[in-house]
Amino acid sequence: MLLQVCLNGARAVAQHPALTADVTLAAADAARAVAAGAREIHVHPKDAEGDDSLASRDVERWLVALREACPGVPIGVTTGAWIEPDVERRLAAISEWSVLPDFASVNWHEAGADEVAALLLRRGVRIEAGIWDATGLDAWRRSPVHADTMRVLVEMPDEAADMVRRHAEGLIAHVRLDDPGIPILLHGEQRSAWPAFTLAVELGLDSRIGLEDTLTLPDGRTAPDNAALVRSAAAFVTAADAGPAPSATLAET
Repeated sequence: MLLQVCLNGARAVAQHPALTADVTLAAADAARAVAAGAREIHVHPKDAEGDDSLASRDVERWLVALREACPGVPIGVTTGAWIEPDVERRLAAISEWSVLPDFASVNWHEAGADEVAALLLRRGVRIEAGIWDATGLDAWRRSPVHADTMRVLVEMPDEAADMVRRHAEGLIAHVRLDDPGIPILLHGEQRSAWPAFTLAVELGLDSRIGLEDTLTLPDGRTAPDNAALVRSAAAFVTAADAGPAPSATLAET
């Protein structure tokens, strides 16, 4: 099971003490998360004010700092349309990147997904297809770059724990109909973060955890940093691998 740490997301830095616009501090946090068991990093590069950025200078600063702190660890970035809603401007920003990530997530419910993915592929950047709903799933299925997707992110919204299984398994089943062998990374956010992680372990899927998706540990306490979240996730995976079914605590959080 691949465990990815999602460092920050679109959250404002004021939401948690470990969220920061300082790349040195963020890189140190990432290194601790990798030491705790994360094998990949997903990050939203920030500008000096702490806002998500696609600007080449910001993407370069974050990638260089993270690679220095976490040598050899694959790093992915977001291409979210909320950063730059205008598709042509988004494409122009990505075309100017001087330092490239190993992979990038593209949300297929967003306008311009095909064009963004095609540009990234031409530049040698692998693609994670973000699938939140049936609209995005259908758009990805019809995409001319469908076959070039490295994996699918099945992404659960902030929803009650008892809704996660039905929602996730429905999307997973439809992904598998088109592409039975494609890797799937299942994750949630807020209330669905730990239930989705629990389900990913049960189903043998990849997953992620980090301050982008949740600020709390499975027992509801605020996590001090990304490393604490990764340690909790890694411990749960170890327990699941070791023997009888682990406690349902995570799924019920």
